[in-house]
Amino acid sequence: MNSENPFVFLIDTLFDLYIIVLMLRFLLQQVRADYYNPVSQFIVKATSPVVMPVRRIVPGFGGIDVATVLLIIAFICVKVVLVSALQGFGVSLAGLLLYSVHEFLTLAINVFMFAIIIQAILSWVNPDPYNPVYSLLSSITAPLLRPVQRMMPSMGGLDLSPMVVLIGLMFLKRLVIYLFQMM
Repeated sequence: MNSENPFVFLIDTLFDLYIIVLMLRFLLQQVRADYYNPVSQFIVKATSPVVMPVRRIVPGFGGIDVATVLLIIAFICVKVVLVSALQGFGVSLAGLLLYSVHEFLTLAINVFMFAIIIQAILSWVNPDPYNPVYSLLSSITAPLLRPVQRMMPSMGGLDLSPMVVLIGLMFLKRLVIYLFQMM
């Protein structure tokens, strides 16, 4: 990205922030996080104006909120088109869609990675288990950590499952990048 153009910075930042909130909405629905958590309520209220109209047209499929997924991909596409236009570049439709799907997958992996890292750091200071942020972090990370925790032997009170899951997520992220570079 052109770091000298302040409009590129503004578009990039604002779109990225909203895309992250949309991704959090999608992931919190997938892991069935507490809907009444104050952070969940913020995410739902911040995204409902765009999600609800699309959800009326695009139904869910197999427990997946397809409307939110399509919105995330659409917001990534709009961001790329706007930034490309400001920089004087053209974008092909196929390349745009491929890039948007790549960004969607990478963002989902990054959210899981950051959630695990933040939860691990918080575990060092013995956080309040009733804290709404810690509760959501636990909801997001539990589907990834629990299976690994069941398979790993006890290490004398030391939980190495976050490290194992992070290595797996880093591998998955590199695999996604590798596969999309081959296309």
